[in-house]
Amino acid sequence: MSNEEKEVTQSDDKTSNKESEKSKTPPDSSCDSGDGSDGVVTQSQIQSSTEAVLSPAQENKPDVQSEGLPTGEAVSFKLVYNKTKYDIEFPIDGTVKQLKEHLSSIINVLPAMQKVMIKGLAKDEKTLKELGVTKGSKVMVVGSKLDDVVNVNTPKSEPAAAEKTSTTTTSKEPLCRQKLHRKIIDKGVPEDAMPGIKNSKDVLPAYPLSGMLNKHGGKVRLTFKLELDQIWIGTKERTEKINMNHIRQIVSEAIDGNEQYHIMGLQLGPTEASRYWLYWVPAQYVDAIKDTVLGKW
Repeated sequence: MSNEEKEVTQSDDKTSNKESEKSKTPPDSSCDSGDGSDGVVTQSQIQSSTEAVLSPAQENKPDVQSEGLPTGEAVSFKLVYNKTKYDIEFPIDGTVKQLKEHLSSIINVLPAMQKVMIKGLAKDEKTLKELGVTKGSKVMVVGSKLDDVVNVNTPKSEPAAAEKTSTTTTSKEPLCRQKLHRKIIDKGVPEDAMPGIKNSKDVLPAYPLSGMLNKHGGKVRLTFKLELDQIWIGTKERTEKINMNHIRQIVSEAIDGNEQYHIMGLQLGPTEASRYWLYWVPAQYVDAIKDTVLGKW
């Protein structure tokens, strides 16, 4: 064999040896699973890893139903919402705020849009025990469902807009300066009028509101029957029992020179002519009356 042929043969042998050594090189350590599986990830390993990641989150997930409710004694009472009665059982040491959250799925009204009435407007931090709720008590909730609020805020037809314009035009003049009301206001504050507080807000008292006058100058007493969803307007002659959902609107205005009292109109029908006028309504109860009757705030 010539020298030239020997060099070619040796060169081929070296190339073959390099390729053989390259094929024996261990796989990249970055792909090594570390469990002897030669870098192959099995389905069971993926499932185990997923469970390990999800497990802490599942352990820390709060129980929506319990949500910190007291575990002590419960009280059964009647709930009245929109003329419908519900049998409710709830911890006696639970707060009004917690009750609202519990009721949201029952009456389909968001907690923030609920007003709980227990002998007047109940504050969120109060417990049922503090408010005197006992077995068989009647609790009233007023509030608008989200769909109702959306419908109210939806632009109405042109006739409704025209009616609104007419109302705005006629209400530009303060109520206490209109001839209809001056004949009552000019007589002054009645001697038996309840004390009024200017620039103040208070919940409705447990007793009727009295000492007010109607457009005829007759004495008027308002009684709120929350368990019946009614307001009773009592005069010397008779007592009118009116369902709260029949009252379309309530307008009010402070009386000039006696801002601790308001003129208030309860609209009982579709037009302004159906307003029942009340005079010398204590200012501190005006917002509470509107919230109780209309359920809007």
